Amino acid sequence: MARAVKKLVICIANSGYEVSLERRKIYVAISDARADKLGMLRVIDESGSDYLYPKESFVAATLPQTIRRAVLQAA
Repeated sequence: MARAVKKLVICIANSGYEVSLERRKIYVAISDARADKLGMLRVIDESGSDYLYPKESFVAATLPQTIRRAVLQAA
């Protein structure tokens, strides 16, 4: 089974999702082709589970590899 590709994103808008998402926080997003076609992003939220959220609520987090690794290990 292929391993899901994880990327880091920063929440820039949480309107309607205040309980699940914190603005300016880094989240782990999981590749999901079906969600992508719907304009959504699969994100591991505050509950620790992955859910679909609007793509426009996030921007990609470009971090040095060592920091990226540390964030993914902590998640």
